Amino acid sequence: QVQLVESGGGLVQAGGSLRLSCTSSERTFNTYSVGWFRRAPGKPRAFVAAINWRSAFWHADSVKDRFTVSRDNVQNTVYLQMNSLKPEDTAIYYCAAHPQANTIYTDPAKFIDWGQGTQVTVSS
Repeated sequence: QVQLVESGGGLVQAGGSLRLSCTSSERTFNTYSVGWFRRAPGKPRAFVAAINWRSAFWHADSVKDRFTVSRDNVQNTVYLQMNSLKPEDTAIYYCAAHPQANTIYTDPAKFIDWGQGTQVTVSS
């Protein structure tokens, strides 16, 4: 099982930015496909962005042009840069990993390994 740790969440005003990090001590983490998901109060978990080991990526329409997923395989870290934040972006953000390196998964059911989540709160 891959251990994942998210960080970088916090409270920010609308229009502000945050960068979330997802790190792992797993030696082969750089070969994993990684997804970012979020769960807002009263809503189901939703896809945000995903990246494969070659840094091909995909973003949900709701965050496209505002959020950017990237990875540093030397640091064993996947990032989610979030700009122009809106109150509706308020949620707990989770990263998840899948050992299928080339595939970009958007379905949370495909992922087995999850981090504990980091809270992002955007005030209006």
